[in-house]
Amino acid sequence: MKTIDLNSDLGESYGAWSMGDDAAMIDIVSSANIACGFHAGDPAGILRTLKVAAQRGVAIGAHVSYPDIVGFGRRDMEIAPGDLIADVAYQIGALKGLANIVGATVSYVKPHGALYNRIAVDPVQGAAVIEAIKSTDPSLAMMGLANAPILAQARAAGL
Repeated sequence: MKTIDLNSDLGESYGAWSMGDDAAMIDIVSSANIACGFHAGDPAGILRTLKVAAQRGVAIGAHVSYPDIVGFGRRDMEIAPGDLIADVAYQIGALKGLANIVGATVSYVKPHGALYNRIAVDPVQGAAVIEAIKSTDPSLAMMGLANAPILAQARAAGL
């Protein structure tokens, strides 16, 4: 039987400003791509979303991005591979740390916005994201654009 993973970008609120109804979305998805603070989300809001996702048994993914709060992660950036590795590893680590508080497990990484689109066609930035994932937690899966070369690149790297 074929299955479909329905996922949504969540945890993007800041303080009193709410970006959508995460709890309602978690009721209809199988995976939650949770912001890690570089394009959206603050630690308290991310933690609330993690708690609901954990309570409802939804798979949790680190929704990593370029450091672009102003552009909501939608602006393409030229970032040196070493810097991108650090940025992505930092975001994964931050989400995993918050997930530990609520007894949740981060199981995958889904890049956001411009980073998602860029690594679909840029093997250098793609390799940096893959290296960050492998260095942080090689058991994490990576979600990417269907049929994009990044998926074969990730598989070849052991993700």
